[in-house]
Amino acid sequence: MNRRQLLGAALATPLAAPFVSNPAVAQGTRLRWGHVYETNEAYHTQALWAAERIKERTAGRWNIEIFPSSSLGNEPTINQGLALGTVDMIYTGVAFAGATYRPLSISNAPYVLRDFDHFQAYRTSDLLRDLIGGYNRQTNHQALALNYYGERHLTANKAINRPEDMRGMKLRVPQAPLFLMFTRSVGANATPIAFAEVYLALQQGTVDGQENPLPTIQAKKFYEVQSHIMLSAHITESLLTIVGGATWRRLSDADKGVFAEVLREASDKVTNEIRQQELVLPDWFRQQGKTVLTPDRAAFRAAAVPLHNDTAAGAGWTREQYDRLQAIGPRT
Repeated sequence: MNRRQLLGAALATPLAAPFVSNPAVAQGTRLRWGHVYETNEAYHTQALWAAERIKERTAGRWNIEIFPSSSLGNEPTINQGLALGTVDMIYTGVAFAGATYRPLSISNAPYVLRDFDHFQAYRTSDLLRDLIGGYNRQTNHQALALNYYGERHLTANKAINRPEDMRGMKLRVPQAPLFLMFTRSVGANATPIAFAEVYLALQQGTVDGQENPLPTIQAKKFYEVQSHIMLSAHITESLLTIVGGATWRRLSDADKGVFAEVLREASDKVTNEIRQQELVLPDWFRQQGKTVLTPDRAAFRAAAVPLHNDTAAGAGWTREQYDRLQAIGPRT
């Protein structure tokens, strides 16, 4: 090839490049969805379903890869990742989102929600819409769905029947400030530990007990190192599905509609699946030789309610927001 031919080939290269198959484009833009749950839990399986559905409905433009089991970090880390752009989507507990926009954590106050029906009514309420709107405006992220996580119950290697049975107990709690409200109400010593480290902390006696919904106690195998499960139902827990602001702004209006619709459908599927699991799991745990008992919930509730609007105990909402929550749905 002579000099003129070489020059012609070099000039032609930029014009030819757009016609070369680009693997990244062919596979869709890659997004990272991080969470701390196991691959056999509904949160993960429904995230996989949602990712596939979004890929189909956007003609392959968005390829969402799910990173379970704290593989992208613990909850504080993946929340920070949204702001940094290192994570595109997350599941996170409302108490963790509430560390940024405090009113959103209101549903995690102990016994502030009466039961599952109260949660379901809150999930479709104007109050939740307003709180999510406040979070979205403050963070520039987009919280799109509220997933049921379940009623949080206590586990320990002894029976716990009343609040005084927990005085001085080292209780593992998540790394979010609002969880201190429950331990304060019962006089326990709160020990924040990352989710991935809880099993070992229980096994080694670093803590005396922990609290989580029954499906999580099963999936994380906490029952292997705890003999008693107390059905305290002290917090009705939920997770938000959030798309990071930088990622949300990259979506067309049509794709935003797809993401919102699919992620809300996935949250309905999660909610139904977790609710069905927690109704049958007490018997399953008994079959594993565990002691399952129902403590004096009225006594636990009486200890917690006086702290609901105590800012020193972690309350970060207004009295008006609290009253709106209590007014939602029928009282039982």
